[in-house]
Amino acid sequence: MKKFWENPANATVVPQGARVPDSLQIGNVRIAPATILAPMAGVTDTVFRRFIRNASFVRPPGEIMSAPDEQSAMAAQEISGCGLLMTEFTSADGLFRTRESKRKRYLTFYEDEHPISAQLFGSDPYTLAESAKIVEDAGFDLVDLNLGCPAKRVVKCNGGSGLLKDLPVIGTIFEAVRSAVKIPFTVKFRLGWDDDNIVFVPLARMAEDCGLNAVALHARTREQGYSGNARWEWIAAVKDAIRIPVIGNGDIRTPEDAVAMVAQTRCDGVMIGRMAASNPWIFRQIRQHAETGIYAQPTEADRYEMIRTYFKMLVDESMHGSPGKMKQFVAWFTHGIPNGGALRRACYDAHTGPAILASVEKFFEELLSGNHVSAPDVSGQPEMELLPACD
Repeated sequence: MKKFWENPANATVVPQGARVPDSLQIGNVRIAPATILAPMAGVTDTVFRRFIRNASFVRPPGEIMSAPDEQSAMAAQEISGCGLLMTEFTSADGLFRTRESKRKRYLTFYEDEHPISAQLFGSDPYTLAESAKIVEDAGFDLVDLNLGCPAKRVVKCNGGSGLLKDLPVIGTIFEAVRSAVKIPFTVKFRLGWDDDNIVFVPLARMAEDCGLNAVALHARTREQGYSGNARWEWIAAVKDAIRIPVIGNGDIRTPEDAVAMVAQTRCDGVMIGRMAASNPWIFRQIRQHAETGIYAQPTEADRYEMIRTYFKMLVDESMHGSPGKMKQFVAWFTHGIPNGGALRRACYDAHTGPAILASVEKFFEELLSGNHVSAPDVSGQPEMELLPACD
């Protein structure tokens, strides 16, 4: 599977005066600005979501994001420019069958994460409806159905994009979940299973007929995975077919891409997944671009603060941190950093969260002081996975 930055990009043609909308109304929830963090398995847990919501450019020395409170919610949203956060996709069956005392690890979120949507996947209408009730009772602002994940382990259970082969079952799920909850109900889907089975327009119309409040289209088929171009013209086709809000997803790498997608498709909002993992400032840059026509680029000091802050949050969440996740994220966060291979190797060899954090601090202190950091030979090192699973 190609890394996302190796895919050929859509042509970025930005008409004069075009911009990402300032807000988007989904049911009774106002999303401002109209930018959304895509749900990504193994990525968008509460630590990453709070990190995105608080992502800013470099802070004064020693200032680290503290535990959020209710009063910080609007300020954080203003800083980051991300209008809506979404959880990792969660198994409806697992959520429904898990004891209430253990559901917290799936559904934990903080006050400054509002508005926030919980994404579910599954294929049984009753289980999905009951899980949606659990999500509503937990205080989420929206609930979303995953019909886009291409992972074999999900499709094998007829979840995610596997359901795109069975529109009648999708219709039954739509009706069951819609009747079960009062909060806004949305769906994220792909074009279809493959080019011979394109179903996105009838699916979108069915969503509207069943009372869903918005749809999000990742403009690729399941067979494509993340390769090739996202076909933005099909987002425009959905916009022509229905009246409820349409959110576009796929190949947004820069603020100009986000504006171009809106201009070309007339979509009501944009959803960003994989780029947020390597450039958490993307939402803030989109906001800056809308306000001024230009936007700031992160410096090495910004990247240091980003990595240090995020890793410190992970360590604070657990006595030992999360070494596996930290090693995964360092590959994204160090993309483009001079001699980033040295840091990746040091983190790869570390065994605890605090040890990885210490490696990050040592590397950047040397880099920012002007000392040379040599990159070791990593030719025999397994390449770290750079693609979040399912956005």
